[in-house]
Amino acid sequence: MSMFNLLMSIVPHDKGEKLTAAAVEAGCRGGTVLMGRGLARSNLAAVLGLGETTKDVIYMIVDERQKQNIIDAIVNATLLEKANFGQLFSVDVDLMMRTGVITQEENEGDMHMEKARDLISVVVNKGYADDAMAAARRAGAGGGTVINARGTAREDDEKFFGMHIVPEKEMLLIVVEHEKKAAVLNAIRDLKCLREPGSGIAFCSGVDDFTLLGRKNA
Repeated sequence: MSMFNLLMSIVPHDKGEKLTAAAVEAGCRGGTVLMGRGLARSNLAAVLGLGETTKDVIYMIVDERQKQNIIDAIVNATLLEKANFGQLFSVDVDLMMRTGVITQEENEGDMHMEKARDLISVVVNKGYADDAMAAARRAGAGGGTVINARGTAREDDEKFFGMHIVPEKEMLLIVVEHEKKAAVLNAIRDLKCLREPGSGIAFCSGVDDFTLLGRKNA
């Protein structure tokens, strides 16, 4: 068990502050709100230009001892929102740096237990996140969220590695059931646009405490 957890929430734009306010009231030190782009849950909706929305993606590092209280506070703060208002989940953090001090956890056997869901993070050159999401949907994923990003490679790296490095990036976040993870990753890996060196990476993290925010169906 880690001392710290990363709580991640994905909610409609301009709602991130509502979640962070509830979290701070419950003991969280604060969070970071990023702007993302929600993608349609079906290929047909994507083709028609429907289902895309602006999202707030909230990152909060919390103490394990306070995690459940903070989760409960966020859930309660969103009970009057519409059903499927957003998602909330946690990821173990085994290393934490604050004001120059690094806290690192010992590797324990239970940290590697299989999780019910996984977060698949895909970093691709700008313009390819929609292709990656379409492939993921075909493999059984639902929706995803895109965050605009940028690469940090130096200009000399392009000459050294002999590859074209595009500084503008997109980060695609998809939460899937564990049994679908391999199929989704394979579908993304097989995309033609990702076969060139330097065109993208993908990595996975097991998630805990997955919760749909908003009004609960009766």
